[in-house]
Amino acid sequence: MPAIELLVRMLSRRDVLSEAERQRIHALPFREKLFAKGESIVVSHTEPQESCLLLSGIAGREIILEDGGRQITALQVAGDFVDLHGLVLKRMDHGVLALTDCQVANVAHGELIKLGEDMPHLMRLFWLSTLIDGAIQRNWTASMGRRNALSQLAHLLCELYLRLEVVGLAKDGQMRLHLSQLVLADVLGLSAVHVNRTLQSLRRQGLVEWLGSDVTIRDFDKLAELSDFDQTYLNLIRLPR
Repeated sequence: MPAIELLVRMLSRRDVLSEAERQRIHALPFREKLFAKGESIVVSHTEPQESCLLLSGIAGREIILEDGGRQITALQVAGDFVDLHGLVLKRMDHGVLALTDCQVANVAHGELIKLGEDMPHLMRLFWLSTLIDGAIQRNWTASMGRRNALSQLAHLLCELYLRLEVVGLAKDGQMRLHLSQLVLADVLGLSAVHVNRTLQSLRRQGLVEWLGSDVTIRDFDKLAELSDFDQTYLNLIRLPR
């Protein structure tokens, strides 16, 4: 399966794509590039002339404070455009880091503008993906502000499982997450020690197994109940857009 098909899967979960739209996605002139874990995919305060589609791996939006502290404000998985909003915003207010080895496909902004002119429905679906990014951000903010550490981690695992399931990278409660506890700490706004204790609690309750990068959710419904997880914000419904 071509890697670009992950984008088609993600969009098709939200609306019906015509054959012409599918062909247009596959025909986009992408420039593929590999990034090693720890490399910057997008640099803060730059003005990219391309938008970057993640084909494999996990990337994170990051904001670095003056004292060197880091907050990861979003996780991007395969099938996500990590900086589609840069087409309109122009200057990036944050960086995007490869949290694992990543393969990306860059498409020039001029090609995206032409796509929008030729196929407005397809461009609305791209726009929808940026709106879902915003919805995810709102829920992360709510989690960090109002959920305890246990519920916060459980909520994140529920979200990542569904996002990976959409593009065929999670199934039967199993997914692969090459994320260290240090990275999770920067995602959740907790210490690495607190993350470790929280994960151990989920294990003791029989809800999650995490061995290396292999994560198994033993009981998704109970994990969702624990975290008050409501998948509405992921917009996993197929409706005319």
